[in-house]
Amino acid sequence: MGLCLLVGAVDAELAAGSLATWYLSLTPPPGAPPTWLIAPLSCSAYALMGLAGWLAWRRAGASAPLRLWGWQLLASALWVPALFGLQSTLAGLVVILALWPLLLLTLRAFLHIGASAAALMLPYAAWIGFATYLVAGLCWLN
Repeated sequence: MGLCLLVGAVDAELAAGSLATWYLSLTPPPGAPPTWLIAPLSCSAYALMGLAGWLAWRRAGASAPLRLWGWQLLASALWVPALFGLQSTLAGLVVILALWPLLLLTLRAFLHIGASAAALMLPYAAWIGFATYLVAGLCWLN
């Protein structure tokens, strides 16, 4: 769980400067949240993802589902630097689209070892779905 919170904290720090400047200069898609809401939503999603990983580890140890979880966490960690670090909506879109297969495979693997671990991943999946919409919208509009 600590690993997820660390990734979330590092990503929040990386995004902070661009959120206050570059991101605000972009034309947002309809439904884009205010910038102050992005960090708490992301942190909550990372915390639940961390709890899901912990449950999977408790049930299956260092198995294939946990390795998938680690790969999708890595892809998630790369998304913020691609979007906000490079200030590139296209790079952000490419990384978040690459994250989806890993996330779906992780969800399926977690479902096989425990429904609660998979259920805890659902808010994170919803957040990534919304983020995908936002990045695609930013890419299209800008």
